[in-house]
Amino acid sequence: MFKKILVSLSAIILILGGITMSNAKQNDWDKTFKKSDKVDVQKVNFKNRYGITLVGDLYLPKEKPEAKMAAIAVSGPFGAVKEQASGLYAQTMAERGFAALAFDPSYTGESGGEPRNVASPDINTEDFSAAVDYLSTREDVDPDRIGIIGICGFGGFGLNAAAIDTRIKGTVAVTMYDMTRVTAKGYNDTIDSDARYQMKEQLNKQRTEDFKNGTYAPAPGLPEKLTGEEPQFVKDYYGYYKTNRGFHKRSINSNGNWTMTSSLSLINMPILQYSEEIQNAVLVIHGENAHSRYFSEDAFKKLKGENKELYIVPGANHVDLYDNLEKIPFDKIETFFRTYLK
Repeated sequence: MFKKILVSLSAIILILGGITMSNAKQNDWDKTFKKSDKVDVQKVNFKNRYGITLVGDLYLPKEKPEAKMAAIAVSGPFGAVKEQASGLYAQTMAERGFAALAFDPSYTGESGGEPRNVASPDINTEDFSAAVDYLSTREDVDPDRIGIIGICGFGGFGLNAAAIDTRIKGTVAVTMYDMTRVTAKGYNDTIDSDARYQMKEQLNKQRTEDFKNGTYAPAPGLPEKLTGEEPQFVKDYYGYYKTNRGFHKRSINSNGNWTMTSSLSLINMPILQYSEEIQNAVLVIHGENAHSRYFSEDAFKKLKGENKELYIVPGANHVDLYDNLEKIPFDKIETFFRTYLK
């Protein structure tokens, strides 16, 4: 029974996280989406509170306003890199007049941190605040008008950041996962305390082996080929990460593996414990047909205040909100930030 649970858990950790790659890669453009002629993009780096250097792509509108701009930091999905969905979101918001920073979280992509491919509820929450540090000290950004967008697992980390960082004046959580909940309890909370104990026993045994070997065992990832027997949401992830639609060589979900023991901290450190204390504005967006919809609905129930909204996108599944421009409600996101980043 435990082997089945561990495989299921590992799949959860690895998996999480229509523009063609052929168009996107023209002129050495390394993103999975087409380059906009309305924005400029530059590589930037900054350190988080743990001393890890984070790397981001800063998108700025070519027609900059004279006044300091409102700014948005974007990260996610879980296991993705800034050249995928977060970059698309940042570029689109820059087209709409915002300074927008898509960044790689610690231990992933072009950002620093050893060992590689590690997830942490504390550090990944801190990564958002580090992005706010960077944006708030730019001469062209108004430090009192900064928001964040978290996608998939980073929707949960984004809400957690908003609960601790009052500088974040507006938070958008898109197609959100609570990674700590799903790791500890499985989908729809189907893992009980006994099964969770078995997971912890095996994962701690793996810690010992990792220490002996001097390496970190990888968790399973998405399959290289589908058999047709996979759950629909696995097919959806495959259709984004493993095809020209969204494949990127630095993406863990496309071309790598999380470390197996990453799940230990996710099991033991639940996020969203203080989300009801978020006073600044929050917009939670999820797809009507997404397998993960309950994460957003449950998270929204904890939020308090009239500046909180849950928006369900008709007909959308989980990964539609990664890159489907017909489904992502960018007009609504823009209105939200223009309202609360005044």
